[in-house]
Amino acid sequence: MNAFETLADDTRLQIVELLRRGELPVNDIVSKLQIHQSGVSRHLRILLEAGFVGVRPDGQRRLYSLRPEPFRELDLWLAGYRELWHERLDRFGKALEQKQRKRSQESHKRKEKDSC
Repeated sequence: MNAFETLADDTRLQIVELLRRGELPVNDIVSKLQIHQSGVSRHLRILLEAGFVGVRPDGQRRLYSLRPEPFRELDLWLAGYRELWHERLDRFGKALEQKQRKRSQESHKRKEKDSC
């Protein structure tokens, strides 16, 4: 399963959002999502296998937290597309500025013509 397939599941994405605030035990995730523990555990296992979360024992509890590496990899992958969109938005911005300048010049010419 690739990173996008892993995060495409709504429950897993909700778990990731919860873990953005810091590490949590399974029971806290269960109570916040109101899903059976078995379901949360299954999604945590998938996130763990995909490298998105880490787990550390704390006595009887297991605390889950996000791991930065897969998010960095996603960011690197997206960087190429981000650059593409920045170039397109820059071209769009320049075209819009030219159009606005042209309208402004035409408006100014009409006002001069009307005042004569």
